[in-house]
Amino acid sequence: MGVNRQGEVVRVQLSAGQRSDISQADVWGFGLSFDVLIADKGYDSDKFIENVKRDQGAEIVIQPRKNRREPREVDLEKYRERNAVDRLFNRVKPFRPGATRYDKTAQNYLAFWHLACVHLLLR
Repeated sequence: MGVNRQGEVVRVQLSAGQRSDISQADVWGFGLSFDVLIADKGYDSDKFIENVKRDQGAEIVIQPRKNRREPREVDLEKYRERNAVDRLFNRVKPFRPGATRYDKTAQNYLAFWHLACVHLLLR
């Protein structure tokens, strides 16, 4: 899930639970314009970071993984803003179907997330 600084949803991407975050990274920047990309350690990949810098010219704020040979510097003050995604998930949790994943098909589950996000935007 991608959000802007106001905590509003800008992108929802569904993938299999066993897939890594970085496997979905190519989808995130497509059609979006941003100055700063804040993501968790799952997106710490030299190739991904180089692509974002080349395509968007954006500042990258991703905390490096512990096993990285050459750790990058990260602005921890900006990294704290990443909790906007966590806050969004906490606002959706009261919608029981999303928290427990009643829907068996990906299409229905993704539709639930779209409806939940629209509901939160209309509040």
